[in-house]
Amino acid sequence: MKAQKRIEQAYEIAKQIYAEAGVDAEKALQQLAKIPISLHCWQGDDVGGFERAGAQLSGGGIQATGNYPGKARTIEELRMDLDKALSLIPGKHRLNLHACYLDHGGKPVDRDQIEARHFQSWIDWAKERKMGMDFNPTFFSHPKANDGFTLTHPDEAIRRFWIQHGILCRRIGAEMGRQLGTPTVTNVWIPDGYKDIPADRRGPRERLADALDAVFKESLEPQYHLDAVESKLFGIGAESYTAGSHEFYLGYAVSRQKLLCLDAGHFHPTEVISDKISSVLFFVPGLLLHVSRPVRWDSDHVVILDDELQNIAKEIVRSGQLNRIHIGLDFFDASINRIAAWVIGTRNMLKALLLALLEPTGTLQAMEQKMDFTQRLAMMEELKTLPWTAVWDYYCLQKNVPAGMAWFEEVKQYEKDVLSKR
Repeated sequence: MKAQKRIEQAYEIAKQIYAEAGVDAEKALQQLAKIPISLHCWQGDDVGGFERAGAQLSGGGIQATGNYPGKARTIEELRMDLDKALSLIPGKHRLNLHACYLDHGGKPVDRDQIEARHFQSWIDWAKERKMGMDFNPTFFSHPKANDGFTLTHPDEAIRRFWIQHGILCRRIGAEMGRQLGTPTVTNVWIPDGYKDIPADRRGPRERLADALDAVFKESLEPQYHLDAVESKLFGIGAESYTAGSHEFYLGYAVSRQKLLCLDAGHFHPTEVISDKISSVLFFVPGLLLHVSRPVRWDSDHVVILDDELQNIAKEIVRSGQLNRIHIGLDFFDASINRIAAWVIGTRNMLKALLLALLEPTGTLQAMEQKMDFTQRLAMMEELKTLPWTAVWDYYCLQKNVPAGMAWFEEVKQYEKDVLSKR
């Protein structure tokens, strides 16, 4: 009770301070509560999936590193771990599922034959928790992807296999959206590319455009389903050329009016997605953000509250287009407690959004319109030291989750009681 009283008192003071700066802290918290973050299932088991027992997915430039004990080995364990993580994160969120996490009931099915019934138990799980879901075809870690090519493969039969996988995944995503009452974003990313310098850069991209058109040919209701396409600069084994580059998918998304996925780790080291959001929103129906943390390359480290995360959140809020921006996380760290990784990353994304919502954006933009760059800079710097953490702690209290580091004690106890016995 003492901690609760302290948090409430600190919030009342912080609310007054923000009011003096022209910010309604209560309104900011109401807005934050309406923003769902899509938690990626693959953090819980090191991108293993459930197509076959004991699988460790790899290929396509994807590799989880570390051997921290206690990773999920079954669907039940993964759901249990997700429930624990969600219990420590304020707000109502979503689950982002890869196709390789199907529930086939012990009867393996190839990727060109999957159906919504193979994901019904996931849909039911989300329905019980009043959560939405997002979805991803799995274009890696498969015999027909061993040479690094899927939708761009020169073998037409292999291309047809992956086209069919994409078609079925869209139908599955639409069924998720229909049952859960909120549109599923189904995101297409492929690993296709060359380790060394190609002689033909155009050919794979011609095949990719044709294959994508075939995948997206079937019309699906937007109230149930949204399509997104995701670029990447390079991956392990595809360092010199990636067919699905940013320029390719930007053109494709604009010309076909699909959502564009901007992944924070999929660009040159000096590029940031926060600088792309405002431009891309002019030309596509919406954005999917995969918020990650690259360390010298697309290494998908746990999201921290760094400058770029804060800038991403500011651009989301400043855009005034929250209804067109879908926020998901994408990292997988097997060197630390996997549940803690989920909690740290998601809470940081929410903290960044809160910081952005506590900004007097209208005031700052009015200064800019008056060409008063001095006052704009002064206020931006002053905002950095305002007591936003008191507002965050109060939000956690509102949503019945631990404030401060109290959540970590629950994770350690869960590790002792559950993870250590796996």
